[in-house]
Amino acid sequence: MARIRAIDGVPPLPVGGSWQLVTTPPGACAGPGDLAGLDGWIPARVPGTAAAALREAGLWSEAEPAPIHDRDVWYRTSFPGTGRARLAFEGLATLCEVWLNGVPILTSHSMFRAHAVAVDLAGDNEIVLRFRSLKAELDRPAKRGRWRPRLATPGSLRHARTSLLGFMPGWCPEIDLVGPYRPITLTPLSAGAPDLVAADLRADLDGETGRLVARLRVDGPVERATLRCDGRLVALARTAPDLFEGELLLPGIAPWWPHTHGEPRLHAVAVDLDGRSHDLGRTGFRSITLTRPFEEGLSLAVNGVPVFCRGANWTPPDLVGLGSGAEDARPLLDLAREAGMNMLRVSGITLYGPQAFHDLCDELGILVFQDLMLANFDYPHDDPAFRQELEGEIADLLDRTQLSPSLCALSGGSEVWQQAAMLGAPRAVWADAFAGERLPALAAPIRPDLAVVPNSPSGGDLPFSTTAGVTHYYGVGAYRRPLEDARRAEVGFATECLAFANLPEESSLAAMGLGEMESPRWSAGIPRDRGADWDFEQVRDHYVGLLYGVDPAALRRADPERYRDLGRAAVAEVMEATVAEWRRTRSTTRGGLVWFLRDLAPGTGWGIVDARGVPKSGWYALKRAFRPVQVTLSDEGLNGLHVHLHNETAEARDLTLRLAFTDAAGRAVAKAERAVGLGARSTRTLSSAELLGRFFDATDSYRFGPPAHTLGHASLSDPAGAVIAEAFHVPGGRRIEPIETGLSVAVEANAIRVRAERHALGVQVEAERARPDDTWFHLAPGTERRIGFTGAPRLPHGRVRALNAVETVTFGPEA
Repeated sequence: MARIRAIDGVPPLPVGGSWQLVTTPPGACAGPGDLAGLDGWIPARVPGTAAAALREAGLWSEAEPAPIHDRDVWYRTSFPGTGRARLAFEGLATLCEVWLNGVPILTSHSMFRAHAVAVDLAGDNEIVLRFRSLKAELDRPAKRGRWRPRLATPGSLRHARTSLLGFMPGWCPEIDLVGPYRPITLTPLSAGAPDLVAADLRADLDGETGRLVARLRVDGPVERATLRCDGRLVALARTAPDLFEGELLLPGIAPWWPHTHGEPRLHAVAVDLDGRSHDLGRTGFRSITLTRPFEEGLSLAVNGVPVFCRGANWTPPDLVGLGSGAEDARPLLDLAREAGMNMLRVSGITLYGPQAFHDLCDELGILVFQDLMLANFDYPHDDPAFRQELEGEIADLLDRTQLSPSLCALSGGSEVWQQAAMLGAPRAVWADAFAGERLPALAAPIRPDLAVVPNSPSGGDLPFSTTAGVTHYYGVGAYRRPLEDARRAEVGFATECLAFANLPEESSLAAMGLGEMESPRWSAGIPRDRGADWDFEQVRDHYVGLLYGVDPAALRRADPERYRDLGRAAVAEVMEATVAEWRRTRSTTRGGLVWFLRDLAPGTGWGIVDARGVPKSGWYALKRAFRPVQVTLSDEGLNGLHVHLHNETAEARDLTLRLAFTDAAGRAVAKAERAVGLGARSTRTLSSAELLGRFFDATDSYRFGPPAHTLGHASLSDPAGAVIAEAFHVPGGRRIEPIETGLSVAVEANAIRVRAERHALGVQVEAERARPDDTWFHLAPGTERRIGFTGAPRLPHGRVRALNAVETVTFGPEA
């Protein structure tokens, strides 16, 4: 049911001002009465985790995380209050018992369930929580599954409703997640006042008319119920003594869009019960439809407009404390939006996002693809207790996000079907009825607008077929396929892709104490699949060798800094090239989500943002690749070079397209310029022959003689002459031998202009205590790029380099 944010302007109150925590051996204390005289209590934050509290007390280290699951963890606090009230628990990790004033009021068996309990307060109140040892529970004998995945241990996790974070060697640190990691709140219930027990609300869009349907269950005497939205209201009809129903039609309502395609408009929703206002938050009106059968690849349209979904897989912004507030999620979500991402996936290996995450995605216009918290294991769906807990958490998730327009897809989990299929199990084993049949039935009554997907991946003869449904595409990446495989695989929709051991910038490596690549800490920060004889640093190195024709191992020994530079550049090149291929006009791909947005720990993790929140080279590459107004180039062999123009915005654009082919000295050997009109939310493709008006071997395919050019460059400019998008094609390979490129920097008040007279490859802009708008980009001969900076009130000190330039140019005053 929709979440009640406030009653008469008063939100639910946090419980307790000062919490304490203590750990004991499993079963050492049976209840609050056994805690008297117990030593070792420390301050604790709620919401928060035991690990975070122990770290603040100097008793636990993220670098060497001591186990917590082998202990019972107790929390307690006191608070004033009398009369009837509702205690709400939004997330308890994992096996928890709750006492109020010495009386047990709740037992929870799932990290993913929310609970609300009506209680009577006695003036001075004490609440006590015990989190029982999860290790003791996992060590109990349990029925084994039909298959045993390598992802996580122990196998008994298949029975536990807890996150796999902390249980996946090689994927993330072994940090035990214990405690009240989501808010605990109190809502007073006034005697005789009407109480909104549940609000079932559905928002949809029919053409230009919004429709808000309400079904309210109340407690207490209520004479009149009114539904309000967008400054409009409707009186609801009583259909039972405790039930009011009705709908509010909103003609001409401003719709909600992903930010790449329009404005994510939100509208306040409230219910009045006899004049008492219940704030239900905000909603957006939009429609989600499929543009082709799921078996041909997931393809979403928002408000009837097909959307190329791009973004990343979300991970908690704080793996230790599991921060649940807007202040925790916003910095990362702002980076996602700035990079042009319009979708994030919450994978089944993590945990459901907090309310602030969904509220911010609504506000920022970022779609959410949501997995159930199921991954790889053969889960016991035939166990009534397990099934009851799972169905309860699905209802909790959909209830609290019922008004969220950003939530667009619900998946039955991550790689459950794939794991069984890859171990040779037949379809009758891996295509379980719960994900295929029960999940859609559970979602339909609460969120009929969602695209429901059985599993990620799923949809083909094998669940990991690249062309069908949703896939986890690692052809370019882990499987070290050539870049052309991104087209050859005919990917439909990749909910995971482009995983590399992404190198943080040099300043971040130094700040994290990771300057020495041969150290154990460096090795520990490299992601790897458990049991594999390779890791994702080797994957990155493969593409360094492929793109630049060097021996990465030899370069690492001879010139470590150059080795790291080429590693960053290679990741940027591969990511940008793959997305360009998938956005090509004739591409079958309708979505690609990089694996991950942020690293889970310091090191060269999968994230395109490091553990300190600083973007890596891949983030900058995707920021260019994801532009809503974009130009890309594709090598069509004997058919020449094709120029693809994209305008996803709601406004038509009049632009200038330039295409130039230059030789090694930077001289133009062929060029064209044309005014182009791009309609709103449209694409257009032009061939190099059409633009030049004659034959030119733009792809060096005919080979009638030595190639006339070494670079193809396309740019789109606005009417003021500002370049808004560029694309590059290098037919003869990337030459990184240092040459004089004419690299130079012109300084403005708080920005720089970087220019090169010859092709500058992998231009790096580095600044002290500031983030550049762009870096790891290319410059075509005779062109320049304006770079501003975030985080500095004035121009910072920094330097500009390029992979193939002998020049290094400094700028700005030294600190």
